[in-house]
Amino acid sequence: MKIVSIIPARYDSMRFPGKLMQQLGDITVILRTYQNVVATGLFDEVLVATDSDLIFKEISDNGGRALMTRRDHQCGSDRIAEAASGTEADIVINVQGDEPFVDGDSLKKLIEVFKDDPKKEIALASLMTPLHEAEEVENPSVVKVIVDLNNFALYFSRSPIPFDRDNEQSPPYYKHVGVYAFRKQALIEFSEQEMTPLESAEKIECIRYLEHGKKIKMVETLKLNFGIDTPKDLERAKAHLKQLNSE
Repeated sequence: MKIVSIIPARYDSMRFPGKLMQQLGDITVILRTYQNVVATGLFDEVLVATDSDLIFKEISDNGGRALMTRRDHQCGSDRIAEAASGTEADIVINVQGDEPFVDGDSLKKLIEVFKDDPKKEIALASLMTPLHEAEEVENPSVVKVIVDLNNFALYFSRSPIPFDRDNEQSPPYYKHVGVYAFRKQALIEFSEQEMTPLESAEKIECIRYLEHGKKIKMVETLKLNFGIDTPKDLERAKAHLKQLNSE
């Protein structure tokens, strides 16, 4: 089973343009993400799929592999589908370019989903982590996910889900971590579909998969991950990196 990680890296982020080229410690966000994924040793190949000459040069000049892709992709998974079409991958792991602290143990758990699925019943898996702070539950930048009793996703939203109507319980809240693992053919089929209504409303790409009646296996991780969506997130990431370096 050939397992490839492809990191989508769009330069013109809506909320934080150029964020992937911001400094995080002594290197850029995108280079730190790339190097951390390579360092896990889990993948037969790691590459960055980008629409930016700057990002392409940043990765290539530092010994990595980058691929230029079209600029008109609707989401990161569409971008990696273009890149994956030229590989011999069986499983493609989409690690977001703005997730510089992605954890190797979490990625290994995702890979094991497919190794433990000889009948190939699971075509897409992703990560989630418990939320404990009300501020994060209410924050629309934090994507929440609710799952069924077998940890298959029921829905993703920027709204607080589930809603505790009577305020008498403390239901579990989970944050969706933006890492996806696809069987290659499922990824290609995903990218050939148009953006769906709920996906368009929430701006959450994996909802497209649910709207087509497909299942997404969610894997829980307790490891801390930082998605950098805003300048404030970048400051938090810098503080986290400083803490890691002092340990």
